[in-house]
Amino acid sequence: MTNQLSLLRGFFLPFLLLFFIAAVPGRADDGPLATKIDSHIKSLRAQGKLRGYERTAWIVYDFTSGREIANINGSSQLQAASMIKPFLALAFFHEVEAGRLIYGSTSRRHMELMIQKSNNESTNWVMRQTGGPAKTEEILKRNYPELCPQIRIVEYIPDGGRTYRNEGSAEDYGRFLHALWYRRLPKSDEMLRVMGLPGSDRLYTRVKSVPTGTRVYNKTGSTAMCCGDMGIVVAEGRDGKKYPYALIGIIESSRRNNSNYSSWISSRANVIRSVSNLVYQEMKKRYPLAGGG
Repeated sequence: MTNQLSLLRGFFLPFLLLFFIAAVPGRADDGPLATKIDSHIKSLRAQGKLRGYERTAWIVYDFTSGREIANINGSSQLQAASMIKPFLALAFFHEVEAGRLIYGSTSRRHMELMIQKSNNESTNWVMRQTGGPAKTEEILKRNYPELCPQIRIVEYIPDGGRTYRNEGSAEDYGRFLHALWYRRLPKSDEMLRVMGLPGSDRLYTRVKSVPTGTRVYNKTGSTAMCCGDMGIVVAEGRDGKKYPYALIGIIESSRRNNSNYSSWISSRANVIRSVSNLVYQEMKKRYPLAGGG
């Protein structure tokens, strides 16, 4: 009986996901928040804090209203860096749900290292369990085609972490986070737990407006050509309610910043933080949020 239920779940889950994902409201890329973000990015370019050879993409989804409230270049296919790792977790947990893999103490440890610490050896271990890059992408495309149309997984993480060939779009990450928040993915609660472990982020830490203690579920991405973060910020209201929203920010350079990697990644992370600050201020206009100016 258990095997029959597992087979039925495996058969119907992709169709349910197609229905739920298709129900996500359309883009709002010309809304007031998008205008503010766009103006802010143009100002940073004028100041030389972003270069002409750097592309950016931004998405903000308000879970309270059920609307996407900003989408700038969301469909652009950009380098994924470590933001590909939650999708590797999804492929792994799909295989667990199908009964082909076991989520035990070893795999749990590798999963935590992959997401929390962005450990590349553990990332490659997880990918090997799902058959390698091509097979992992096949699992995702076959079972979650509407979730990740622009995800490309073509390489293990090379020595030194210089991964430039795996790709995705801000919209892919947005759809993933939407499905994850509403528990429509295999092991959603476990993925949220791991993404919520203390670690690096560019959405909350050192963001002026976001109050201390705000809960964040995220995954950063960092290479000499890509700086990004994709995550869910759970804002607390003065009324005791929670007002979660998804924020994805990506900066991709067409040039490798190997000689000044630390300063480049730090300055671009601060660009994402400055946009996160704008987003929180906008959300504060919509809801009675706690915290800063």
